[in-house]
Amino acid sequence: MASGRILIVAGEASGDLHAASVVQELLRRAPHLTVEGIGGDRMRQAGVRLHAYAGDLAVVGLIEVAYKIPALWRAYRSMIRLLRERRPDLLILVDFPDFNLLLAGRAYRLGIPVLYFISPQVWAWRAGRIRSIARYIRRLLVIFPFEEGFYRQRGVEALYVGHPLLDRLSHSPSMDEARRRLELEETATVVGLLPGSRMSELTRHLPLLLRATRQLMMARPDLRIIIAVADGLPLDLIGSHLKQEGSSARVVQGRTQEVMAASDLILVASGTATLEAAIIGTPMVIVYRLALVSWLLARLLIRVPYVGMVNLVAGKGIVPELIQFEATPERIADEARHLLESPERRRRMQEQLHEVRDRLGPPGAVNRAADAILELLQPGRGAETVAWRG
Repeated sequence: MASGRILIVAGEASGDLHAASVVQELLRRAPHLTVEGIGGDRMRQAGVRLHAYAGDLAVVGLIEVAYKIPALWRAYRSMIRLLRERRPDLLILVDFPDFNLLLAGRAYRLGIPVLYFISPQVWAWRAGRIRSIARYIRRLLVIFPFEEGFYRQRGVEALYVGHPLLDRLSHSPSMDEARRRLELEETATVVGLLPGSRMSELTRHLPLLLRATRQLMMARPDLRIIIAVADGLPLDLIGSHLKQEGSSARVVQGRTQEVMAASDLILVASGTATLEAAIIGTPMVIVYRLALVSWLLARLLIRVPYVGMVNLVAGKGIVPELIQFEATPERIADEARHLLESPERRRRMQEQLHEVRDRLGPPGAVNRAADAILELLQPGRGAETVAWRG
């Protein structure tokens, strides 16, 4: 094996979550490895020495990124310095494509192999990035079954390893158990709110969701509203939104899976959380808003019919999506009301969500990703030793 120095970069909450699981498995198998880079609290706890914090870099939207340019530039220069001075044996990139593809180009020119875990969604938008991926990336680990063929047809060594959420959620609690843990009544009707893991998502979505639930409670005052807050988001800001909207919703932090499992319905910002809910089997309404200019630019670039990943994997609209101008308190409340008032509609949606889970394949993505990484650190083993077909 090479000297065992890995540089890893995950710039967002979901990347931090998945990268941490892979790093834990790598260090379990090869404790001599040195792993450093960019990530969040989970990666730090897994054993990564952080040179920049993912929470300072994450951003959604083509316009919003302007506010993060100073922090992004500092982080980028820090990574370039590490590539030059420490010469890692492998650079692992996790999602975060705009930043990471620039870094991949520098690593390529320095002769440092690059593995990309959780590929950029070039099949959905900005397809021109495939040229950079094909040139710079030694191996691409993809998490959706359709991605392997898409990339291989375009000259990329892509391996389908499965979705890491299936490892993480393989032992998610039942509804009864989740309600017991959250001290919710067994017979209550519970609506969970998941406004997003980034500050910008929280400030855009939480007021909308609180106004929608206020409308729901006018006819159903017995509803229990619970907000799942991502780790790292300020609870005092959420408290100010609750006060402003006159809401008595309960707030819990770092317990997203339990909130999903306990809820009859969730109102959720588009993102990884929609797949988490699909795996758990919780009916949902997807909501998303961007800054206006970012939304207009995105509409010119997006090439897929849905925004929610759960609908993209299903290949059809199994979950309502209320995006941008359609995301009003009235529309959100209407969609939620239709589902809450119809157990049969919720049951049909749950059946379709179970089909989405089946499409993602079995658990084991973390082990397969670790196999592929260790194979690159041990030249001579064939790629077929780590490939997997669902």
